[in-house]
Amino acid sequence: MTSTQPHANGDPIAVARPVEATDNPYTLGVFAPVHDELTLDDLTVIGEIPADLNGVYLRNGPNRQFEAPGRYHMFDGDGMIHAAHFENGKVRYRNRYVRTKAFVEESDAGRALWTGLMENPEGNPWGNGHGLGIKDSANTDVIYHRGQVLATWYLCGTPYGVDPLSLETLGAQDFLGTLAGDMMAHPKVDEATGELIWFDYGPDQDFLRYGIIGADGRQTHLTQIDLPGPRLPHDMGITDNYSILMDLPLVQDHDARRAGKYRIFYDQELPARFAVVPRHGQGSEVRWFEVKPCYIYHVVNAWEAGEEIVMDVCRVKNPQHQTTFASPLSNMLAYMRLDAQLYRYRFNLRTGTTAEAELDNANIEFPSVDSRVMGRSHRYSYSMSLGNEPTLLFDGLVRFDSQTGAKEEHKFGSGRWGSEAPFAPRDGSTGETDGYLVCFVNDEAEDRGEINIFDAEDVAAGPIARVLLPRRVPSGFHATWVRADQLAEARG
Repeated sequence: MTSTQPHANGDPIAVARPVEATDNPYTLGVFAPVHDELTLDDLTVIGEIPADLNGVYLRNGPNRQFEAPGRYHMFDGDGMIHAAHFENGKVRYRNRYVRTKAFVEESDAGRALWTGLMENPEGNPWGNGHGLGIKDSANTDVIYHRGQVLATWYLCGTPYGVDPLSLETLGAQDFLGTLAGDMMAHPKVDEATGELIWFDYGPDQDFLRYGIIGADGRQTHLTQIDLPGPRLPHDMGITDNYSILMDLPLVQDHDARRAGKYRIFYDQELPARFAVVPRHGQGSEVRWFEVKPCYIYHVVNAWEAGEEIVMDVCRVKNPQHQTTFASPLSNMLAYMRLDAQLYRYRFNLRTGTTAEAELDNANIEFPSVDSRVMGRSHRYSYSMSLGNEPTLLFDGLVRFDSQTGAKEEHKFGSGRWGSEAPFAPRDGSTGETDGYLVCFVNDEAEDRGEINIFDAEDVAAGPIARVLLPRRVPSGFHATWVRADQLAEARG
């Protein structure tokens, strides 16, 4: 494995050396942070950037500003958005920190003020809205809604508005003062209605708070869905008329909570359930569907099919921390290395029964569909294949055909690791493969990043263009594509 040492300009570069038992794998190599904010126009292109690829690819991820005391977790790192803006066959790269309230306080102090989520937060200045005492770093996802992207956080937090072109942080988004809670990592946007659907949860909260932000930017709906105890759901599904939320057996360790710490465990004595609620319905209208025990980080898509709700997910059979790695710290972080398969649920609203089945046995995660069909039946999904590594690394890109079960796959190559690759419709696109896929790729041997562009019609052929960057884009979390028509809306 590689470690890092500072460049002359302060940026870390990869250097080979033995990894010590106390090393944190998420601070080394392709995960190591960068500290300057760049705007780069004159970039080397191998191949040709399509002239009908117009919009911006944005990817969020952890990039800590200051080293903090204690053990580091990826969710501690300050959010940094990396963007590739395409216009008329040209591309511009830009990266900027998400300037959260905590980021600004630490920047003003010139040092870390918070410990990480694996440490006791007793000395932290303040925490998220659920009293965890942990820094809300807005480092997890980016979602386009009403002219801006929202940077969100893993454990429910404040969504931060960001300009999709300049990457300027526009500030904490409270939706004209109407947002009644925090927001989970993966709110859903229905492009047909302009609604943003969300929920929140907490370590001491025996309910989900479920709400909707309307097309006018104000909260239009709020209800409470009761649970038997605190839960840690991460994602949800939407259809034209329903929302699907989860009660899964990954829970907060109550002994750790009483000691002021954050720790999760998989309680196999608890059932796994899905709540189907009318989109604008009340908690009293929920229909519960029980399924085989599991955990789900990410939903592919959901839709209505007659009397059924169908939902495709990446299903994790056992998210419990593993104990097969070289050091105690690596073991504590092992649950970040996902083992998930494409899986389908069918919830029959007439009979109350559930059918479930695996769609494919490959280990893939971070799925996406064409955002224009979110909540409606899709044929194609695009996901990342996970490398056989002890850390969260993506070694390839997979297109899955849900009608035929066929897969197209591209592997990035030895020592090359990718980022989530959402579908980017070409100008005038008429279908779910009529466009491109864009992602960042890190090359460990070259110690630099690339922007890779794929034809969605032929993923297996590999990238049709590679844009070489002068440095790495640290491995991170989720990405989105903002179309040219959406950028026009953002410009005003």
